[in-house]
Amino acid sequence: MMTAIHASEKYDVTIIEKNDKPGKKLYITGKGRCNLTNASDEETFLKNVVSNPKFLYSAIYSYNQSAVMADFERWGLRLKTERGNRVFPESDHSSDVIKTLRNQLEKRGVTILYNTQVKRLLYDESEDFGFKIKGVELSAGKSSAKGSKNSLYADVIVLACGGLSYPVTGSSGDGLRLLKPFGIDVSRPYPALVPLETKEDEVSDMMGLSLKNVSVKITAKKENYPGLKKDKVIYQDFGEMLFTHFGVSGPLCLSASSYIGSFLRKYEEIKEYKLDLSIDLKPALTEDELDKRVLRDFEEFHNRDFQNSLGKLFPRLLIPVIVKRSGIRPDKKVNEISYEERKRLVGIIKDLSFTIDGLRDFDEAIITGGGVSVKELSPQNMELKKVQGLRVVGEMIDVDALTGGFNLQIAWCTAFMAAE
Repeated sequence: MMTAIHASEKYDVTIIEKNDKPGKKLYITGKGRCNLTNASDEETFLKNVVSNPKFLYSAIYSYNQSAVMADFERWGLRLKTERGNRVFPESDHSSDVIKTLRNQLEKRGVTILYNTQVKRLLYDESEDFGFKIKGVELSAGKSSAKGSKNSLYADVIVLACGGLSYPVTGSSGDGLRLLKPFGIDVSRPYPALVPLETKEDEVSDMMGLSLKNVSVKITAKKENYPGLKKDKVIYQDFGEMLFTHFGVSGPLCLSASSYIGSFLRKYEEIKEYKLDLSIDLKPALTEDELDKRVLRDFEEFHNRDFQNSLGKLFPRLLIPVIVKRSGIRPDKKVNEISYEERKRLVGIIKDLSFTIDGLRDFDEAIITGGGVSVKELSPQNMELKKVQGLRVVGEMIDVDALTGGFNLQIAWCTAFMAAE
């Protein structure tokens, strides 16, 4: 939709939409509120891009967050900015973002063919490029002034098909399938911004428990990954996380998944992944400070059983796991706990560890990692270097970012470049 709006300034544009309405994935973004960009500067944007940020340099400086916000407001959508510079429609309804884009398409006379799928791309071989695009063959018998029967001809084709995440919205990898005849280098797609699975069963006992102000570190041990000379910290940050019946989720873990996916694509031959997840439950305190804090609680509850002395330090669901990991008998009186046992308890609070053995699948992923290699594309117009007139935008490209409106900004700015 964004590509079509900007391209319609200079071109006669047709959108081929396999769904019965546009923007199905946009409808569910931001939990139905649509976090449509991030009101930060370009430098902050690029720091939040996990894969190939340099490729987006031209795009983000040509059509930055301020330009996106200005366009939406000019088109009649009122916006608001929330914590973390996240930009939402003032109404909190993603449907208003879609309505705004649809209104622009109608105003500009863009043709939309609904319930129509592209079977294959039509092209000629070219001496200069390798291939030259000339049109598409459609699944339904659509026709227009530019085509007949099942074919539609055009000077430029833009693939804006999304990745593989949330396939119910129509993202089923069609774009990558259409590129196969051209021998384009594609990085294997993987689920990104997705929950993490852990090996330990304890997580299911804490299902629904949300932890705030914790620090998370994810490490790949050198013995598990060939070529690593030393243990590699893949991700480390501070914030919120959530325990689930299969592992961990929440903002910290979703962000971590993108770095994990990016790291793991170098090890596609490994059948079973194994990464260390360390949670520091009290990152604001040093071990000595934490020991003093534990000691204060122990002095206050000196006649209680150990399992009943941790209520001030931890939420209820976490206590049985801490007790079990400490190796201290649950019914041991607090005044009998030794210095060594207390030190061990402090160590567990600063390093509650789990083993990550997988990412959840595409149907739970907010976005798709991987895709068309940036080396195959011109960053100035998103055109494939091997195929004259064929451009690729958004989630199909091997660029992805953290949560906060950055991925939709990638969609808008690459769309703008392809349209220009």
